[in-house]
Amino acid sequence: MSKKVTSIDMTAMCDVAFLLLTFFILTATAKQPEPLPVDTPASTVQTKLPESDLATITIGKGKVFFGVTGKEVRKQALMAMGQKYGVQFTEEEAERFSLIESFGVPVQNLKQIINMTSSERNEEGLQPGIPKDSLNNQLADWIMNSRQATIDIAQKELNIAIKGDARSEYPEIKKIMDILQAQNINSFNLVTGLRGKDF
Repeated sequence: MSKKVTSIDMTAMCDVAFLLLTFFILTATAKQPEPLPVDTPASTVQTKLPESDLATITIGKGKVFFGVTGKEVRKQALMAMGQKYGVQFTEEEAERFSLIESFGVPVQNLKQIINMTSSERNEEGLQPGIPKDSLNNQLADWIMNSRQATIDIAQKELNIAIKGDARSEYPEIKKIMDILQAQNINSFNLVTGLRGKDF
């Protein structure tokens, strides 16, 4: 009785595996480090935030950071803020700012942050937060100018999301809600972390 060879040529399988691995590596996007990492409260709700026309207000460690989606919206909001506070931004600075997802400095110090690299910008303690006092409420101006820029560019209303640290005290969150309600924004999202349901 003749014996048959039972070995299988795995060359094609290895080629496919490496092609898939290469595809996933090249198409994956790296997660950008957050300048203000926060521990969001847990929730069982699985509603996703919109991917466009969204402004995120991050609250933690007594600081407030602001970010808005859309490069053109960021540029237009920056120019409007510069005009209001007497800070001149060049076209190159506006282009660099359009790549920054979130920031937490007064407008007067924004040029320094724009000219830094991403790793320098995200050093802990470097950004003191956006002023939100009644005498210097730059956060309200950022929200208003970002809303106007979204209407001008996308003809849509800007969605607002509040991302607060679970350890933040309620008065800090209440201040942000009061700023939003002063602009007749009564509908906004609260960002939470997903947890399992309690049984």
